[in-house]
Amino acid sequence: MPELATKAPDNPEFARVIDLAAIRDRDEFAFDIRPDPAEARALARLMGAISLRRMRFAGRLTPVAPKGWRLEARLGATVVQPCVVTLDPVTTRIDQDVTRRYLPAAGETPLEVTVDAGEDDEVEPLGPRLDLGLVAIEALALALPAYPRRADAALPPEAVAALGARAAGEAEAKPFAALAALRDKLGNSS
Repeated sequence: MPELATKAPDNPEFARVIDLAAIRDRDEFAFDIRPDPAEARALARLMGAISLRRMRFAGRLTPVAPKGWRLEARLGATVVQPCVVTLDPVTTRIDQDVTRRYLPAAGETPLEVTVDAGEDDEVEPLGPRLDLGLVAIEALALALPAYPRRADAALPPEAVAALGARAAGEAEAKPFAALAALRDKLGNSS
């Protein structure tokens, strides 16, 4: 079984690089990767999270013609993020299927590659190696809520009032506000 490299210059947080030439003759390559505690802390920092409690990325790579690969995996993670309103911890559970197709660039194979736009999976360029950790990081980043919020979180009334006053002040600072005021003044004096 080929070893997964744990060092990659473009992914210092959670590299799991597979040399595709080493698995070329297989019908399938199964994988099950998880970050160690130091990697989990690095991933949490990368995601702007408080912590990454658990993460598992498990699946398989299968060859597809011509000279490509299909990745089918399941991402499971428990992430604690700060609430956008209160900064209190918000725990999010991610359970998501991840599917990708990796195909060689047009000049690398004599066969023409066509992609069906109706398919759900993403088509990615194929290189000599594939970083499964980077795929997992991308899937996690896309699955996390951009604005995590506790269900009971609300801005205090004074903060809402301050936001309203600031919005009113911003309306006066608009580039044509002075012209509108002049128009109104001229319109009223005639």
